[in-house]
Amino acid sequence: MNSTSSALTEVTWRIPNMDCAAEESEIRHALARVAGVRRLAFRLGARTLTVHAEQEALAHVEAALRNAGFAPQPPDASNAPQAAGHCGGCCGHEHGHGHAHPHSHSHARSDLHPRLHSGLHSRLQAAWQALLLPPALGRTLAALALALGAELWHAFAPEAWAAAGMALAALAVLLAGLCTYAKGLAALRRARLSISALMAVAVTGAFAIGQWPEAAMVMALYALAEHLEARAVDRARGAIARLLDMAPAQAEVRVEGGKSGQGGESGETWRKLPAAQVAPGSVIRAKPGARLALDGTVIQGQSAVNQAPVTGESLPVDKCEGDTVYAGTLNLSGTLLVRVTAAAQDTQLARIIHAVEQAQSERAPMQAFIDRFAAIYTPAVFTLALAVALLGPLAAGWPWHESIYKALVLLVIACPCALVIATPATVVSALARAAQLGVLIKGGVYLEQARQLRTVAFDKTGTLTQGQPALAACQPLSDKADEAALHARAHALAAHSDHPVARAIASGLAAQGFAASVDLPDAQDVPGLGVRATVQGQRLCLISPRAAGLARASESAPEWQAALQAHQAAGRSVSLLARAEGEGSGIGSESGETLTPLALYAVADAIKPEAAAAVQALHQLGVQTVMLSGDHAQAVGAVAQAAGISQAHAELLPDGKLAQLRALQAQGRVAMVGDGINDAPALAAADIGIAVGGAGTDVALEAADVALMSGGLNRVATLIRLSRHTHRVLWANIAVALGIKLAFLALAVTGHASMWMAVFADVGASLLVVTLGLRLLRWRED
Repeated sequence: MNSTSSALTEVTWRIPNMDCAAEESEIRHALARVAGVRRLAFRLGARTLTVHAEQEALAHVEAALRNAGFAPQPPDASNAPQAAGHCGGCCGHEHGHGHAHPHSHSHARSDLHPRLHSGLHSRLQAAWQALLLPPALGRTLAALALALGAELWHAFAPEAWAAAGMALAALAVLLAGLCTYAKGLAALRRARLSISALMAVAVTGAFAIGQWPEAAMVMALYALAEHLEARAVDRARGAIARLLDMAPAQAEVRVEGGKSGQGGESGETWRKLPAAQVAPGSVIRAKPGARLALDGTVIQGQSAVNQAPVTGESLPVDKCEGDTVYAGTLNLSGTLLVRVTAAAQDTQLARIIHAVEQAQSERAPMQAFIDRFAAIYTPAVFTLALAVALLGPLAAGWPWHESIYKALVLLVIACPCALVIATPATVVSALARAAQLGVLIKGGVYLEQARQLRTVAFDKTGTLTQGQPALAACQPLSDKADEAALHARAHALAAHSDHPVARAIASGLAAQGFAASVDLPDAQDVPGLGVRATVQGQRLCLISPRAAGLARASESAPEWQAALQAHQAAGRSVSLLARAEGEGSGIGSESGETLTPLALYAVADAIKPEAAAAVQALHQLGVQTVMLSGDHAQAVGAVAQAAGISQAHAELLPDGKLAQLRALQAQGRVAMVGDGINDAPALAAADIGIAVGGAGTDVALEAADVALMSGGLNRVATLIRLSRHTHRVLWANIAVALGIKLAFLALAVTGHASMWMAVFADVGASLLVVTLGLRLLRWRED
């Protein structure tokens, strides 16, 4: 139990007999009237419930759970019976073992009876607790064998031996259905018609009218079907949790005092330690073919790494010194030495899994609708069954025995389990598949709403563009110029400036091989103007045309003015390498010098390679695209044209972006795609905020409704396609479940359905909708 604040407490319990959405609904209903409960988080696969509540409310929460038939246990409690010597809490005290005096036989004999009583009581209590737990597969198969024996006994044994057959049937019900009975009686006490309540009434009624073989078979088949259903649902819920297995439990760690050698050569001291014990700052080694155990930064080595489990990228990514790597990713080629940056519980993989688990605990709108529908549907069918039992003999002339039997069949068919389980199984599978594709959806509500998007609004910088200025073009302004020499001088000047445009020019020219070691002792960097120095006897400057006063002097340099205007129209920042002549001093148009342009360098924030294809994919889905940016109109227009976005708004302050979003929302649902850092207001105001921040951006994970972990804009269309497909599967599941139930309701009323057929119909529908939902785990885009 961890206190999260002075008033609120968070406690996690294990609920052994909670394994499906129907039981989740029962628990929600049982705790709905408990004051002080703030939030419930269910992990049905692990059978755990986390309650966020006020401290004084916890005792009432525990009591309400027990009254509902769901006894809470500590999260590490197993299904094993409690140790001998403890009564399990039924009597409110512990039995002492007693201590015989080493020299007194009378003491030993006087203590013998209490110890025998304690041991017998403990064994009986353990057996009782075992029966109250959901039946394991072995117990279920034993109950099924006993039920089959009861059926054969009823068919072939003499009438005088019927009592033995009834005993077989009762034992089958005891093995398979005591847990169901306990929950059913608790639900009936609270006037709740759950599946357990319906099964308890149906089996009891079958015994009462002498249909004990069918009662046993129904309960055994129901227990077997529940086991199969739980296995199928666990597969959906475990799809993301299985990612944890991709991160090794141990890491090869360099111990204190070890020396750094080439890729793990002799002289280094390494030790395998549990990943959970490795602290940030430690150095770990990943050999070829091994998975990274922790997040970190490469400090030595080069390799290709498969990052698909974390980022969704389909192709391996080359990693070298300074690059970030993630736990669970696969090192393909060279040995990497990695400095750990996050503890095991804080790795990107662990945070993704935690975020998806949180999303699974949030109920989708469709699930809430189904719960409301089931709350009406089940009492309606129960009323119909009661009418068949009471009015059948009076209105249709049926025998009472036949009328009651038909009513019991109706009760079994009325189980809403297939309807209730259809939505969570499908939604969880879709959330898991989205995470595998690099789309982290923070809740089922956003998964469902994505299909309704009419408009997707994009930020520019860092979203549609790379977010970093880069050299886009460089050209001499004279045909007789020595291009290599000019670029080398420009690189020397740019390297002496801290301006982002100058840094982009320097790195771009260096990448093209024009870097030169030039000594510039008199280099002068004037913020807002440019940089100047004497290079090989010439006074040169790297300066913007506007600062140089040349942008408007078209008649003085017609040969380069057209190129300048073309680059500026494309939204690029242009710098000129110019030679200064004359007696003036300083830099710029007011210096008195005459500047002669020698070369032109254009810098731009390059558009992402996938931007145009991502926008086109959205248009094909019937979704309109808009750009909202604070940049100047020329840059915004150029990026919009390159990406294929027809509507773009430039020079928007944050409140301007919000105003544009509100106007778009008047036409339908709007998603805002941003980098998760400076777009927080717009992301929050949109119907769905989608952060494109890469796997390491904390804000992207925590602030947005959806995070594109791989940073690929094409995943926006993936989100919408998956949402639409999930919606189709949801309605198909509902149609299948309702169709099967309506068909068997008709068969039951007309007397063509037996109780075991009703169980097969109900459980068959449940397994079918779960199977259809699980298909989303293998969903592929067309």
